[in-house]
Amino acid sequence: MDVLAIIPARSGSKSIVHKNIRLLLGKPLMAYSIEHALACRHINRVVVSTDSELYAEIAKQYGAEAPFLRPPAISGDCSNDLELFMHALDWFENNEGFLPDICVQLRPTHPIRNPEDTDRMIEMLIADPEADSVRSLIVNRNIIPYKMWIKKDGNMIEPLLTLEGNREPYNSPRQMLPMTWFQNASVDVIRTACILKKKSLSGDRILGYEMEGEYDIDYEEDFIKVEQEMLARQIATGEITGKKICFDIDGVIAKLVPGNDYSKSGPDEKVINLVRLLYERGNGIFIYTARGTATGVDWKRTTEEQLKEWGVPYNGLYFGKPGADFFIDDRAINISEIIAKL
Repeated sequence: MDVLAIIPARSGSKSIVHKNIRLLLGKPLMAYSIEHALACRHINRVVVSTDSELYAEIAKQYGAEAPFLRPPAISGDCSNDLELFMHALDWFENNEGFLPDICVQLRPTHPIRNPEDTDRMIEMLIADPEADSVRSLIVNRNIIPYKMWIKKDGNMIEPLLTLEGNREPYNSPRQMLPMTWFQNASVDVIRTACILKKKSLSGDRILGYEMEGEYDIDYEEDFIKVEQEMLARQIATGEITGKKICFDIDGVIAKLVPGNDYSKSGPDEKVINLVRLLYERGNGIFIYTARGTATGVDWKRTTEEQLKEWGVPYNGLYFGKPGADFFIDDRAINISEIIAKL
């Protein structure tokens, strides 16, 4: 089957200006979706639909096609995805006599994906001739839609959803309510016939494919969250090279001990293995600690002996870091997020 991936990348983002080409860890945001599509076994062509000549040139640099520019009339804030798909398919049919069997929508604002997931979604659609589309989902763990309300005139409210057999689901324990899923804006796989004949990107019979995470970027805080997630993944796999990386000791390299008696500290082997991997990859490892800051006790010799005994490589060890209940840093990454990916 011919499978066409379309990456919709208009230039008029308001929440983050030029969001689709903003650099994320050194690459334009939409480049991640292009690289993802090129890595999928079942995708034959990768096209970026954009209204910008600059975006089109960037798309080509990363291996995508950009054979046309999307008209301004379907590139505004209120333009919908169906319009850009109809435009793209019409262009291909009229200019190349080409129509794919399946279209895959990869939004450029979702840079973290697994090509195997997309390939499986395509296989799901092929295996079910009655299905119109497959949509990626995540389990909805945070918001219970049966406990959501619509505000009416004045202060009157009414429940968003009703539930057969349950007169007041909004008063029910969550364990008694159906599990729900949330579309994570990662991947949509659609039969071309559904788009052209039903004028829909979903159709009537929609299959769901469950994924692990949701990394769609709409606002600045989303960008920061996704960047931190990607950094944590790269650190965990040792992809990071040639960087300066700072580690705390207690609660990170060493396990916390009661009463801050650091002579009783023990190593956290998972973190130390990560430190070794990063050091071997040519990164500079610098260790900062607040040991003795509040008490005036000199823990330097004990600390140096411990790091040597535990086999922790480093380029610098610094004392005098202030003791605090919380540290707020725009470059901080929670070690637990990294360890979870090891």
